[in-house]
Amino acid sequence: MKNVILIAGTNSSSSINRQLLWYAARKLKDVVLSELKMDDYIFPIYGIDLEKSEGIPALVYQFKQKIKECDGILVALAEHNGAYSVAFKNVLDWVSRIESDVWLNKPMFVMATSPGKRGAIGVLEMFYSRYSITNRRLVGKFSLPEFNRNLGVGSEKMVEPYETELSSLISKFQSILFEQDKIC
Repeated sequence: MKNVILIAGTNSSSSINRQLLWYAARKLKDVVLSELKMDDYIFPIYGIDLEKSEGIPALVYQFKQKIKECDGILVALAEHNGAYSVAFKNVLDWVSRIESDVWLNKPMFVMATSPGKRGAIGVLEMFYSRYSITNRRLVGKFSLPEFNRNLGVGSEKMVEPYETELSSLISKFQSILFEQDKIC
């Protein structure tokens, strides 16, 4: 069994991105799923002066340790004004102070949704353009526009062509997740 970390890049308890994240995660086989919730990683807004005076908070090291211990990562990003949520960005800022390679080249898949027609594509592109440079095992990106129409709360099936696209990308992630086992 592989350990897959789920990260919803938001501190909202009713996030549609968290719902998308778990919808996608349930498609994986032979994995143990655990979610790193932004609410569990609340620390002061990053600043170099704060780091110098107080050091890096213990929770930051705990987050990084969870990344080190996992086999793969699924991320669903909430888009706030075209960018990351403050909660997610703050975690990135602090964790990058421990080690600049935040994700440690782990197999990773990133997705986003929104109620609107753009499907949070701005934040998705921001993340993908930044981390595809350092993570060669970033599988791809998936945008689901109009969440309520194309998946919706409590829905068992996403509408086409999104269901096929998501399933294909999850299958690719699963293959990369288990590729090391095939080599050994």
